[in-house]
Amino acid sequence: MTIESIQNEIIDEFSMFDDWMQRYEYMIELGKSLPLIQEKYKTDDNIIKGCQSKVWVHAEMNDDKLVFTADSDAIITKGIIAILIRAFSNHHPSEIIDANTNFIDEIGLKEHLSPTRANGLVSMIKQLKLYAIAYQTQLN
Repeated sequence: MTIESIQNEIIDEFSMFDDWMQRYEYMIELGKSLPLIQEKYKTDDNIIKGCQSKVWVHAEMNDDKLVFTADSDAIITKGIIAILIRAFSNHHPSEIIDANTNFIDEIGLKEHLSPTRANGLVSMIKQLKLYAIAYQTQLN
């Protein structure tokens, strides 16, 4: 599946819920299914700067595809990173670099987060893209 088709799936899933309480509950459920980072990667180097909560993200290449794992000490934040990892993991770095993040706006996520969580969301996206750039550079 392409990143765009995964993003469209996420948009469709969020559109099934009538209100934001249901969407938050869904995000919490997504967070529970997050591919968890190994304890050895829960280091300061893997913490996303700019997040109110602690969020650790690790990336590694597997058959020319970038695979992300993560964890957070906050349940909503864990759900947010789970959504991003679902959209971007298991894709070639160049696809991640070129991918847009309009689906975040389409599900209304940014506008329903506190300013500090919204900043954290931007920081998470930026970090995933930076990993992709770093791995793409190694492939070139």
